[in-house]
Amino acid sequence: MIPVEKWTQEINTLFISNRVQLRRAAYKILGDWERSDDIVQDAYIKIIEMTAAQDIRQPLAYMFQIVRNLAIDHYRRMVFETELFGIDEEGLHVPALADLPETHAINRQHIALVIQVLAKLPERTKRVFELYRIDGYTHRMIADELNISTSLANILIRETTNHCRNALQSCSAVPQ
Repeated sequence: MIPVEKWTQEINTLFISNRVQLRRAAYKILGDWERSDDIVQDAYIKIIEMTAAQDIRQPLAYMFQIVRNLAIDHYRRMVFETELFGIDEEGLHVPALADLPETHAINRQHIALVIQVLAKLPERTKRVFELYRIDGYTHRMIADELNISTSLANILIRETTNHCRNALQSCSAVPQ
């Protein structure tokens, strides 16, 4: 077993000497240097929080694997959110209707509809969705908080989002 100080020093040295390559590996997946920096930083934090007792035989390869996995997760989430919410630039040239009374009424109806949909869901499913959308938790944080797997957290978020989307689409399809 490696002492924690030695483990931290070894990881720091490996991280500093290979930071550019780690960043490039994340960039190949994400196509964005700033997000790649974030991924590399997240990977460093994840690795440094590990204990030396886990006996990692090839820490550099492990670093690259963590960066790759985090970048893939981030990319998938980015694609999912883009499909769900659209691209940010799509609304830039639309006239602002936010201050119209009709807009406020429609928004209130949509919020009430989403609340109704959430009220019909199981408590755990609703809690997962709230942690993700309202509190900004990551899938890993939700999994740790509720003692579930990250894949289950992802499934519950996706299903709840689909329920809300379907309810809103059916509301929009009905003439008012």
